Formats: sequence, C-alpha cells, structure tokens
Amino acid sequence: MITRLEAPLKVTGQAKYGADHNFPGMAYGYVVLSTIAHGEIEAMDFTAVREAPGVLGVYSPFDPLTLCAPTTMFGEAWVPLQDKEVTYYGQPIGFVVAETFEQARDAAALVTVAYRALPARTSLAEGLADAEDAPPARDGAPPTLEVLEDGVETFEEALAASPVVVEATYSTATQNHAAMEPHSAVAVWDDGKLTLYSGNQASNLQAEYMAMALDLPAEAVHSVNPFVGGAFGGKAMVSTPSFLAAAAARDLGRPVKAALAREQVFTATAGRAATVQKMTLGAERDGTLVALGHDSWCSTDAARSFVEPTSHGTSREWYATRNLAISQKIVPLNIPPTTFMRAPGEAPGSFALESAMDELAVALGMDPVELRIKNNSIAPPGKDLQWASKHLDECFRVGAQRFGWAHRPPGTRTEGDWLVGTGVATAMFPALRFPATVGITLNADDTAVVATSGADPGTGLLTVLSLVGAESLDIPADRITPKLGDSALPPGGLSGGSTATASAGTAIMLAATNAIDELVALASDAGAPFEGREVTYADGRVFADGENMTFGELLRALGRETLEVTGSSAPGEELTKHSFSSWGAQFVEVRVHKWTREARMSRMLGVFDAGRIINDKAARSQLMGGMIWGVSAALHEGLEIEASGRLANGDFASYLLPVNADIPEVEVHFVEYPDTLHNAVGARGLGEIGTVGMAAAVANAVYNATGIRVRHLPITIEDLLAE
Repeated sequence: MITRLEAPLKVTGQAKYGADHNFPGMAYGYVVLSTIAHGEIEAMDFTAVREAPGVLGVYSPFDPLTLCAPTTMFGEAWVPLQDKEVTYYGQPIGFVVAETFEQARDAAALVTVAYRALPARTSLAEGLADAEDAPPARDGAPPTLEVLEDGVETFEEALAASPVVVEATYSTATQNHAAMEPHSAVAVWDDGKLTLYSGNQASNLQAEYMAMALDLPAEAVHSVNPFVGGAFGGKAMVSTPSFLAAAAARDLGRPVKAALAREQVFTATAGRAATVQKMTLGAERDGTLVALGHDSWCSTDAARSFVEPTSHGTSREWYATRNLAISQKIVPLNIPPTTFMRAPGEAPGSFALESAMDELAVALGMDPVELRIKNNSIAPPGKDLQWASKHLDECFRVGAQRFGWAHRPPGTRTEGDWLVGTGVATAMFPALRFPATVGITLNADDTAVVATSGADPGTGLLTVLSLVGAESLDIPADRITPKLGDSALPPGGLSGGSTATASAGTAIMLAATNAIDELVALASDAGAPFEGREVTYADGRVFADGENMTFGELLRALGRETLEVTGSSAPGEELTKHSFSSWGAQFVEVRVHKWTREARMSRMLGVFDAGRIINDKAARSQLMGGMIWGVSAALHEGLEIEASGRLANGDFASYLLPVNADIPEVEVHFVEYPDTLHNAVGARGLGEIGTVGMAAAVANAVYNATGIRVRHLPITIEDLLAE
C-alpha cells in the first residue's frame, strides 16, 4: 500500500508550515479585535502601547497600513483596518508589532477603544421574518426554482394530490473550521519583492490577490505553502495575518510574523452559516416521490459574503421527483463572515433532506434503504443531462449487506442499559474540476519532477502527483519528485471543491503526453541516436528498430540536462453532455444510555462511488475524516452566539469536537467505476462527500433507538430527556 510521501516529515516534526519560518531581524505582530458587534470606532488610545517594551509599530483605522481590496474569484475581499465600521464581535481593528510575540501580545492588551455602539442583529431565529432572497447560485440559478410535471399548476396542487405527506423544519448550528494550524503568515521583503509563507489553499491565487492588495505587479509576490495544517474552505481566501504581516513588513523594513491566537481563529476568519430548513415531501403509498419542497434560510454576515446553498445543493439534484420547489433566503447578521466549509450546502442540507426521507419511510412503513433506492434519479430533476456514472443503488445494497441492515429490528433494541439504533442516509457531492497547469521536467538521471502551485491541505495531493505522474510517464513512482505549494510553479488552481485530483491529474496526463511526444521527436531528429527512424516510447524508454535507451540516456546523448513541458486542463464540453457527482451510502449504529441519555457512536460504514481511486490509503483516510466530521456536527459541534455577538464557546476548551474515545470502528468501502467521461484520470472528488449525510444518519439512528426525533444539530442530552 502506498504511503503518503510527506508522512515522515509530518510525524517527525520536520515539515515546515507557514509560521515555522524564521528570519534574522524578524518582528512579531498581534491582532487587536473589536469588543462590540455593531457600531463605529470613535477613538483608539495607543499611548500605553507605544511605551510598552519592544513595540515597533502600531496600526489601526486611524493609522492604517496601505492595502487595497483585491478582486478575487469570490468577489471583492475584505481588507482589515481600512475603515472604522464594526460589523461583528471579534473583528480585526488593530495590529501591534513588537520584537517578540509576547511583547506584541501584552502591548495589544493595553489598547483602549471608544465605540459608538449600534443595535446588533445576532439571532438567526429572530431574523427569519426579515429574510432576503439569496443572490443567484454559483451556476446562475435563481434563489427560487420550481419544476412541475405536465398538468400541474402549482407545487401545492401536487402536494395536495399526494397520499402521504411529511412536513418538518430542521436547523443546524454555526460552525468554525478550527483547523489545527491557526491562520498565520511570515512576510519577507527583498528589493521591492515580497515572499509570503502562509498556509493557503492556492499559492498562485494568494500571490495574485496579495499583489493586488499591495499594488504590485504579479511577479513581485512569491507565495510559499508546501504544508497546510487543515483548510477545507477556511484558507481559501487571503487571511488577515497575511494582509497585515505583508503590509507591516514593508512599512518597517524587516520580516514580520503574525499568527492568530486560538480564540481569534473563531472570529477573525470565517465559518459555516447556521441554517433553518423546511422540508415538505409528498409520496405515493409505494414510496414514489410526487413532490419535494425545500425552503432554506441561512445566516450570513453584514456584507452578505456567502450563502450556504442548502436547498440548491441537495434537493435540487438528489432524488427523482415529479414536482420540485426550492427556495433560498439569507438573514444578514452582525456575526463573523461565513464561507465555504467542507461540503458547503450539501452537509447541512443533507441533514434536513435525509432526516425528512427517514420520516417519510416511517410514515410509509417502508425500509429507508428501499425508499432511497426507489427514488434514485438518472438525472437531476428538471435537467436533461443524465448522470455520467452513478452506482448509488449498488452503494446501498453493498452497504446494507456489509452492515447487516437486514437484521435491523422493527423497534428499539436494548443491550444492557443501552438503547441501540441504526440509521442510514444518502451522500452526494458534485464532481467538479478547476483549471490547472502542471509542469513535468525529465532529468538526465532518469528521474522526473511533477510540479504545480496547488496546495495539499492534508488531502494527499503530493502523493497523487507522484502516482499519476509515474503512471503517465510509465516509470516507477520512486523516480518522481512531486512539488507543490509554491506560486513560482505552474498555476495549479484552488485545492477546494474536491477537485484537486481530477484537475491536477488530468493536467499531468496531458503534460506527460507532451513530454513523450517531445522525446520521440528529439530521438529521431538529425544527429540524434535514432535519426530518421520511427520511434516509440514505453517503460521510460524510447525504441526504434529493436534498439532502445532510457529517456535519461537520450538526454545525455543530446547533451541536455533536462526536458521541460507543461500540460493544462479545464472543464469543457463534457459539461454539456452529462451531469457529474460522487455518491455514497452512510450507515451508522448509535447507543443511547437509558438513564443518562448520553448518545455514543458504536459503528460507522460508508460505501462510496467516487470513480477511480488513485491512492487507497489516502482515499480511506479522507473519507474517514469526513465521516468523523459528520459525527462532530451531529453530536458535538456548534458555536453559541450571545445576544451581544460574543461567541460563548470560541475556544478549544468549550467548542466541542470528537476525540478518539468518541469514534468507534469506521469502515470505508468503494464501489469503483472509473468515470472517464468526467476526466481522463477517471477519478471524482472524495474529500467532502464523507461528511455529507452522516449527521442525518446519526439523527435517524437516535430516532430508531429512542423514538425521539431531533430536528436540530447538534443533538444534546437535553434533547433526549424530552420524552
């Protein structure tokens, strides 16, 4: 089994993350945060700060650093310290730089701030009455969509004609990525050029956006991030430490390091929105869906920076239904920014949809696995483009057999003092690709370098570069040196949306084809070893008329050290012919203590159809991590926002996350069908799908164990004391 190439560096502590870089004369910055949720800064007193030991620079909206707001692929980025408006508690409003981290931190605590406070909106529930229509979805779809069968005038008419109807409202909590590596940056200037060491999901995009922010030509910024300690959307944008460290280092003429404290990560970054979702299902008595309605509301920050597309990301695509009505609304609040978080839309949306499907199965007296298989779609409702490759029914049947689903008792099962229940849910995440370019360098010593600027935030992309590169060049993987996380390399795009393997892998195959074509042409050129002959390539060698030599021998014979090529890929006409997605079936067993009402996981199985699996070990690791993330959402994780806007549990002590004792046996199984209609590699995304459906499966298992239907996340002991 292939081992992750960077594993030895990580487990021995030799991997250097952004904040691990140190330089002579380096200073340290500390971010000052607001202590109100809404208002205007009237004054900031830095007198004591400037007199504190070691202080080198103090910056605020009254003495700002020179920064511009860059226009990114997600819109205009927010840049700190550029105005006096405060829109959430914990907003960056100041930056203190000193000789040591401790001096900067202690001096920052001496800042006094006078505010003109304004009323703050911090409750999603209280803001529902004033909700706004969401902007169009990322693909341009309007916030409200209806698909009605011929002869049906309204969705309500279809619902009224349904023999069985289920209606319920579900809610999910605000979450934070809480990555192990806090957002940080080390900025170094040299002769007007910036090198930035900072964990980010796209080094070339970070360099591009920083160049805009600093009003520099693109070539004047070099972004380096070979190791990223967790991301999943939380490091897709340029972070506050990156903006401030870069601008302060330029102002002070010396390197500056800035890292958020753990509590600051919960506000000075961005997280997942809270949601409220109303589900309405109408079905025939045999389980055939007649009507599916999904109305969603999500919190967003005052700038309306992100919409959690719960209805558009789930009910719009998952099941075959003759009538569909979905809507998406936003509730702007004075809260920290919202952004992409592992399976944005699909993760919280699947909790509502898959819980409602379970409630429908109960109302019908039907097995919930069979209900899902019965309504399996061949194309998204209302679309003509069929799924290119979909084996969800096989995922359910294989999963049911492996899990022992047939032995599920009709009612509660008891083992000692524990009530035991099982639950199931569908998982789905769209298969996407981003534009990517990969460079291949063939060396005269018969080794090769496969390089792209893309990032590996723990996903295993570095190893994928090696494996796909070796396969494409037809040489052993140990002769490949993969490189990424450096904006000086060919632009690899964003490592997000579960796209990296499909995007970079396809570019590798194209680059390898270009390399082989050039080798063959070189070998038959005038003066070359196989001049004028027909040349072929295989096993890292060129062949002609019974003779052969390695590509390194050919390069040496031609007096060359290297041969360098690139390959680029992007989504194309395949999007006009098919719909693409990864699929899965989640099975869980939960135990609820009779007396304490504590809920504990006891078994988890995920069966996934994600195309070709490039690295079995890394793929299982990704999916296990996603499944655990789903358990976290179900039983542990949720930010509590006080009326003042302060986060009541914005730290690792009180923001609950599962630990080893919370997670039992986790089994991952693949139903492997390479999807070469999606990309030449045949792989589809699997980084995010593991978390989709898991929270619903847990809630469904809790209901099976206790008879208590909990329609909000996270599920707590208090919820299970209700009956």
